[in-house]
Amino acid sequence: MLKSKTFVKKTRSGGILKVVREHYLRDDIWCGSEVCGECRDESPVLQRDACMESSLCPSPHYLIPDTNVILHQIDILEDPLIKNVIFLQTVLQEVRHRSAPVYKRIRDAIHNADKHFYTFTNEHHRETFIEREPGESANDRNDRAIRVAARWYGQHLSRAAGGGELQVVLLTDDQDNKEKAEKNGILVYKCEEYVKSLIANPELVDRLALTSDQNEINSGKVLFLEHLPLSKIQAGIKSGIYLQGTFHASRDNYLEATVFVHGEAAERKEVLIQGLQSLNRALHQDVVAVELLSRECWVSPSEVVLQDDGGKDEDTGEEEVEDKFQNKSAEASILKPTGRVVGIIKRNWRPYCGLLSQSNIKEATRHLFTPDDRRIPRIRIETRQASNLVGHKIMVVIDGWPKNSRYPNGHFVKNLGDVGGKDTETEVILLEHDVPHLPFSQAVLSFLPKMPWGITEEDVKNRMDLRHLCVCSVDPPGCTDIDDALHFRELENKNFEVGVHIADVSHFIRPGNALDQEAANRGTTVYLCGKRIDMVPELLSSNLCSLRSDVERFAFSCIWEMNYSAEIIKTHFTKSVIKSKASLTYAEAQLRIDDTSLNDDITQSLRGLNRLAKILKAKRVEKGALSLSSPEVRFHMDSETHDPVDLHTKELMETNSMVEEFMLLANISVARKIYEEFSECALLRKHPSPPPSNYDILIKAAKSKGLLIHTDTAKALADSLNLAEIEGFPYFNTLLRILATRCMMQAVYFCSGMDSDFHHYGLASPIYTHFTSPIRRYSDIIVHRLLAVAIGADSTYPDLMDKHKQATLCNNLNYRHKMAQYAQRASVAFNTQLFFKSKGILNEDGFILFVRKNAIIILIPKYGLEGTVFFESKDKPSPHIAFSDEGPTLTVEGHTFFMFDKVKVTVALDASNIQHQKIRMALIEPVIPGISVAPPDPEPAAKKPKINH
Repeated sequence: MLKSKTFVKKTRSGGILKVVREHYLRDDIWCGSEVCGECRDESPVLQRDACMESSLCPSPHYLIPDTNVILHQIDILEDPLIKNVIFLQTVLQEVRHRSAPVYKRIRDAIHNADKHFYTFTNEHHRETFIEREPGESANDRNDRAIRVAARWYGQHLSRAAGGGELQVVLLTDDQDNKEKAEKNGILVYKCEEYVKSLIANPELVDRLALTSDQNEINSGKVLFLEHLPLSKIQAGIKSGIYLQGTFHASRDNYLEATVFVHGEAAERKEVLIQGLQSLNRALHQDVVAVELLSRECWVSPSEVVLQDDGGKDEDTGEEEVEDKFQNKSAEASILKPTGRVVGIIKRNWRPYCGLLSQSNIKEATRHLFTPDDRRIPRIRIETRQASNLVGHKIMVVIDGWPKNSRYPNGHFVKNLGDVGGKDTETEVILLEHDVPHLPFSQAVLSFLPKMPWGITEEDVKNRMDLRHLCVCSVDPPGCTDIDDALHFRELENKNFEVGVHIADVSHFIRPGNALDQEAANRGTTVYLCGKRIDMVPELLSSNLCSLRSDVERFAFSCIWEMNYSAEIIKTHFTKSVIKSKASLTYAEAQLRIDDTSLNDDITQSLRGLNRLAKILKAKRVEKGALSLSSPEVRFHMDSETHDPVDLHTKELMETNSMVEEFMLLANISVARKIYEEFSECALLRKHPSPPPSNYDILIKAAKSKGLLIHTDTAKALADSLNLAEIEGFPYFNTLLRILATRCMMQAVYFCSGMDSDFHHYGLASPIYTHFTSPIRRYSDIIVHRLLAVAIGADSTYPDLMDKHKQATLCNNLNYRHKMAQYAQRASVAFNTQLFFKSKGILNEDGFILFVRKNAIIILIPKYGLEGTVFFESKDKPSPHIAFSDEGPTLTVEGHTFFMFDKVKVTVALDASNIQHQKIRMALIEPVIPGISVAPPDPEPAAKKPKINH
C-alpha cells in the first residue's frame, strides 16, 4: 500500500521544485513475539514467558515506553532486570532527534540479545500508521501513534495467544497521554509506579530519574533567580544584552567560575562569576547566557580557597560564607569583567563518580553524594541502600536543580566498587575522563578480517614489494602495537635511501562501517599504568597491523633519497608489503649502535639512520625548533599483583631522538603532499605560539638567577634555553625547560579549509600533520586515506572531501586527545599513591618549581613527582610570611625561597581524606624555625570517611 504527499518548495536559486514523498505501508511486518502464529518469523525476539514480577501486572507482559520514558529513564531500561520491551519507530525517531547520546545507548541495548528488546516499525505497518489530523500538533500526533500501536499490539497478541494472559503495558509519565490511553482500553502505568511494583528488585527504584514536576516539588525559600526562557535568551544575545559562553567552575572555590565567551568578535573573552546567586545553578561545561554587570560591580578573582562543608544538609547559612568571600575579593586590585548567569542554553551534564555522604538521620532515604570532580557541587539522591554504598565509589546522574534547593537532585546509577581498589579507581578514571572503554560490540567485530589471514600474491601485485629490505622497528619495552619501522641503505650513486614504513590500518578499516565509526568516536588509544584502552580491536592493534618482526605486513611507506648532508633529493609515497627483520627496544638499538664489534645489516642500518637523524635535528634546532622537557615517570609493576614496586623518570637515549626525527620528517612530508592535493580538506596539526604574557614566569625565574630569556620568536627562545647554564648546577637547564613547557599552548588538529594559521610553533614547521601512528590515532587514518587518494592508491568518499565534517571530526579528536592526556595523568597520580603507600615516609632531594603566596611547589627529579609544602595551617598559628611578585620570592620566618632552590623534603601519602588522597611533602632543609617537618599521618584517623568538597 502506497501513500504519497506532494508539495512545492522554493530553491536557493529562486526556482520552484515539486517534491513527491512516498510512504509505503505493509501488512507483513512481524510483531516479534514467540507466541504469535499469525506473523511468525524464524528468530523471535520477545519471549513467550515474559515474566517480570510486578504487583500491578502479575501476568506475563511486554513494555512499550514512550519518548520521555526513554529520554529520562534510560538507566532503568538498561538494567539487566528489564527485558521484553517493544520500541516503536515513532519513539526512536523522536529520541534520535532530541538526544544523540541516549539514542546510542538505547540502540546498544536493543542489540544486546539478552535483553529481548524489539524494534517495531509502526510507521510502515498498515494497521498502526496514522495521518496527522488538521490542527493537531506533531507531538500530539506522535502520542496518538504510540497509543494506536500499543492498542494494536494488545489486541494482536491476545488474538495470537488465543486469548491468553500475555499483556502489553504502555509506560508514560504524561498524565494526558495516560488518561487517553486508559479511555482506549490500554493497560498503562507511569514509569515510577511500574518500577515500584517490581517485586524481584526493589533497588531498581534508586535508579529512577526525577521528572521535571518532581524536581520542582521542594519546600523552602527561593535561593536562585528563575532561568530565562530560550526565546528571551536568544533575543538578548542578538541585541547584545547577554553573552553566550561555556561555564568553567573553579577547582578551589565553589563560589567562583569563569565563562569563556563564544564568538571571535566577543569583546569580553572571559567573564568572572562570583557568588551562589550569580552562579545560578550552572554546572561545569554548561553553555550559559550571562549578563555583564556594570563596571562598579566588577571584582577580581578570589585568592581564598573555599571548600564546601561536607557535613551540612541544609539549604541555609550561605549568606555568611558569601559575605566573607565577597569582602576578601574586594581587597584585590585587578578587576575583571564580572557577570551573572541568567539562563542555561545547553546542559552538559554527565554521569559523575564519587562517594555517598550518609545522612545522620536514622532510616533516612535522602543523602548527599560528593563527586570526585571538585568542580561539581554535591548532589542530593534518594536511596534505600545507603548502608551498603558507604565506602564505595558510586555513579550518580543529575535530574534537575530546583530554584529553591542548595543542591541539584539526582539518582543512583551503579556501584563501582570499594574506594581505593585498583580496578574501581581505574574504572573511575576512565568514566570521569569520558574514555570509551566498553568491549567492542559484535557489530564492530564483524568487520574484522576472518582468520587465518595472510598476504596473497594478488595483494602484492597492487603494492610495492619491500620484503627484501632490512627494515626494523625501535619502540619502548613491552610495545605490542608497533606502528612504525625504518630502513636505510646506500644507493649506487652514493646517496642514501631512508624509508619510514607505517602500519596500513586504513586497508582494514573502511570508511563508514561500524569499525570505522567506533575508531572515530574513540579517537585515540589511551595508555594507563598497566592498562591499554585500544582504539581498534586487538586483532588489528597487536596482530595484523602491528609491524612485528619476521612476519609480512601491509605498510604505507614514505621513502626519501638523501645526500650525505641529509638533504632530501626526492620523496616517494607508496602502499607496500614489508617484513621487519627485528623489533628492538630503544636500549637494544642503542647497544647495537655503540657496540663496535657488531657490523651486521641491522646495526649498520641503525648507525646510518642515527647519523642522518643528528643532522636533521641540528637543522630543526637551527630553524628554531624547541627542545622542551617534562618529568615523565615509568612504573615497574609486580608481575602477580600488578602493583607498582618501583618508580623512576624515563631515560631518553640517542635512539629515541633517531626515531623521533624520521617520524617528524615523515609527518611534514605527508602534510605538504595532502595540502598540495586537497587544500580545502587536509587534516593538519598546528601548535599556536603562546601569548607573550605566558612567558612572564619563565623570564622572572631566569632573571632571578642572573640570566636573560628572549621569547620574541621560537628560535630566540630555543637559543636562550641552549645558553642557560649555571656552573655546578647541571639540573638547572632541565628545570628551565620544564618551566618553558608549562608556558606552551595546546597543539590541535584542524581542517585546512577552515583555518589560515598552519604554523607549528614547537617544531618550527610551517605545516605539520600526524601520519605515523594509525594504530593508536584516528587522525592518522584520515591522513592515510587522503594520501592514498593523492597517489591514486585508493578512492575517495564524500565525507573525506567535506571540510565541515572534517572540522567536526577534528573537534572530537582534540577532545579525545585532551581527555586521554588527563586520564593518563590521573593514572600516574593514582599509581604514585599506591607506590608511596607501601614506602611509608621517604626523605628526598627536590627543587622549587613555583613560589606561591603561602606555599612552594617542589619537583623531585628522582620520581618526576610534584608536591606542595604549605606554610599556613588552620590548626596552628601562621608563621611570618612575606611574598614578593618580583622573583617571585617567599620569605618565611626570615628565610627567602627562590624558584629552582634545592631543598630536602619528607614525602608520604596522606590518606586522611579517603576521597582525595594526596602525596604530602614537609620541609627538612633548609630548617625554618617553627615549621614542622613531620608529614601528615599517612593513615586515616577517623573511622568515618572524610570527604571534603
